Amino acid sequence: MIQVENLVYTYPRAEHPTVKGISFHVDAGEIFGFLGPSGAGKSTTLNVLIRLLKGFDGEIVVLDRNLREWQDEYYEHIGVGFELPNHYRKLTALENLQFFASFYDRKTRDPMSLLALVGLQEHAGKKVEDFSKGMKMRLNFVRALLHDPEILFLDEPTSGLDPVNARAMKDIILDLKRRGKTVIVTTHNMHDAEELCDRVAFIVGGELKLIEAPKTLKLQAGQRTVKVEYGPDGSAVLELPLDGLADSAEFLRVLREERIQAIHSQEATLEKVFVEATGARIE
Repeated sequence: MIQVENLVYTYPRAEHPTVKGISFHVDAGEIFGFLGPSGAGKSTTLNVLIRLLKGFDGEIVVLDRNLREWQDEYYEHIGVGFELPNHYRKLTALENLQFFASFYDRKTRDPMSLLALVGLQEHAGKKVEDFSKGMKMRLNFVRALLHDPEILFLDEPTSGLDPVNARAMKDIILDLKRRGKTVIVTTHNMHDAEELCDRVAFIVGGELKLIEAPKTLKLQAGQRTVKVEYGPDGSAVLELPLDGLADSAEFLRVLREERIQAIHSQEATLEKVFVEATGARIE
C-alpha cells in the first residue's frame, strides 16, 4: 500500500533535516507503528505521507501512484486522525461530521452510527466547545472513518483518553484491520504498540533504527527461562530453562505439591528492546 525510499524532510530555515533518509513499506491490511520519543520525526513522517508537508526528498508511492502525482482525490482514499483535535467548536458533534462528510465524492457512513461507535451518540447535539479533551479525541477519530478509507493515519490515537475509552479505541482499530484496512499509527506508548501493531519501526533523531514485529523483537531479546513464584505469599521462586521444562523433576514437584502464585516467561519488554536498539528512552 505504501512504499517509502530514502525520505528526507527539512523544515524551512532549519539547519538540519528532521527526517533523515528513512525507507520502509506498509503492506495492505497491516497495522504499522512508528514508535519513538517526542521530536523523533514520527509526526513529520506522517504529515509528509498525508501531503500536509511537501518539498520532501526521496520517493513515496501510495496505492501504486507516486505521492507527488496525487491531487485532492488522494483524500478520498485516506483518513487522518490528528494528535490534537481540530473541530468547528461552535458546531455540534453531528454538525461537524455532516459538514466534513460533504467534502467527499464517495458515499459516507452514517454520522450517528459513528458517534455511537465511540459512545458519543447522546452528545450528538452538543456543541464541541463543551466537549472534554477525550470526547474531542473520539470525535476526531470517527471523523477519519467517515468515508470508509482504505488507509488510516492515526497520530497518537489514545492520547488524552481514559483507560476505558483507550481500550475501546484500540478494539475499533483492530476491527478495522480485520476488515482489511491499512493503518499507520504513531505512538510513544509501548503498550499500545504491542497490542496493535503487526510491525513497529523504531525512530530516533529522524532515523529508523529497526523494523520488526513486536513479538519477534521481544522473543529475540528475552531469556528462554520460566519463573515460578509459589508458596503462601509467592516469596519462593523457581527459575528454570524453558527448553526441557516438561522433564524437570523440580518443576513437576512444585506444580504437584506447592501453591502456585504466578508463572512468567522471561521475555523482554518492548521498552527494553527499544532502549537496547536505539540507546534512547521514550519520555
